[in-house]
Amino acid sequence: MTVLPMFPLGSVLFPAMPLALRVFEERYLKMMGTILEDETPRFGVVLIERGSEVGGGEKRFEYGTVAQVLQVEAPDGPLAVVARGTERFRVLEWLPEDPYPMARVEFIEGFDVEDGGAELEAAEKLVRDTLAYVAEAGAHDSWPSDLELADDPVEKAWQLAGIAPLGPLDHYDFLVTETFQDLLATLSTTVADALETFRLSRESGE
Repeated sequence: MTVLPMFPLGSVLFPAMPLALRVFEERYLKMMGTILEDETPRFGVVLIERGSEVGGGEKRFEYGTVAQVLQVEAPDGPLAVVARGTERFRVLEWLPEDPYPMARVEFIEGFDVEDGGAELEAAEKLVRDTLAYVAEAGAHDSWPSDLELADDPVEKAWQLAGIAPLGPLDHYDFLVTETFQDLLATLSTTVADALETFRLSRESGE
């Protein structure tokens, strides 16, 4: 077991995905000041089930991802933090928030895959096609469909999950998959259903 400082968010962080934060709340400023003293500063990110990121008291999901801090800037205003998702974890116990959230966690073993194969290629095409479709339909908050992804198949799969134009609950379903094959299957099914919904919604609005 490991104790991690925690940053609950309204979105899911995946391994191999970037995270940009603007930190302004006092408790998280203190958290950043503490972890930046470490050789490898990191914190845990979990999805908020109910409540708000500001002020505390929110209900949180059980699984999350470690964020390794890469860059911190202190311009006028909120602290700008850039991090990258690394390994997944499960929360075993939430500790008293003194002064910021902390939890005992156990890390989840990463997927051991040498070759993504046809399933990964199909999932990539589906996600990119869906991103292109929503961009054509006028969405401005999605990732570009031609975004360059990692060569490593596991990292690429997590990145595909991260850029898929879906809500946080769908993303959480990806985060808790137990095998590489389950991740690809869940990703492909969910994105295909979403693409069909996007098309039906667009056609009905025309």
